[in-house]
Amino acid sequence: MELSNKVALITGAGSGIGEAVALLFARHGARLVLTDVDMAGLDRVAGLAKAGGAQVITVRNDVSVATECEAAVEAALKAYGRLDIAVNNAGIGGPAALTGDYPLDGWHQVINVNLNGVFYGMRYQIPAMLKSGAGSIVNISSILGQVGFATASAYVAAKHGVVGLSKNAAMEYAAQGIRVNSVGPAFIRTPLLTKHLTEEQLTGIAAMHPIGRLGRPEEVAELVLWLAGDKASFVTGSYYAVDGGYLTR
Repeated sequence: MELSNKVALITGAGSGIGEAVALLFARHGARLVLTDVDMAGLDRVAGLAKAGGAQVITVRNDVSVATECEAAVEAALKAYGRLDIAVNNAGIGGPAALTGDYPLDGWHQVINVNLNGVFYGMRYQIPAMLKSGAGSIVNISSILGQVGFATASAYVAAKHGVVGLSKNAAMEYAAQGIRVNSVGPAFIRTPLLTKHLTEEQLTGIAAMHPIGRLGRPEEVAELVLWLAGDKASFVTGSYYAVDGGYLTR
């Protein structure tokens, strides 16, 4: 029960990595604030967490809208009186196009969700954590927060931005007891990936990882749990890849 009675806000909790983090946190005693734009998925995950005995509230939250991110934090404070942990996980893939052809609306959408959404989350999570006296923020970046990937300029730019933003906030708030780290998953078998690709394509992507397969959401969640909890008390401003060796290439 590494997170016993700690209040954790998780964005994009309706599926994939967010779902895995929510259910693992629930098993470790966290009181949960789960957010997503997919309310059906969110209700399903909340039901699973509650069935295991967890305290859970759900909030519809489009992370690209600052006022909705503020409302999610306010909901946490209203329900539990504090905020100890935040996992800024919500994200989208965006269009696939070369930089010179990249659609402007797609660019703005990816940046708004994947980068602005993390900033908006921290903008309201940090003041709440300061009132609680400490906190841990884990921002989900990507292996593409470290390297490029043709036809994904918006996603690559946003995820690089998440790594830099996390480092900066970590530096600013370390003395006040708030730790901020980022996690870089490689290609993980989640709906974000599988709904757009065939099994043949997924097999090809799996071969890009020296370990020879796609990652599982639960494998990412285990790292997030460690970073969120007190066992990582001397860790802040760091980027951790969960990538099956992808970045060794």
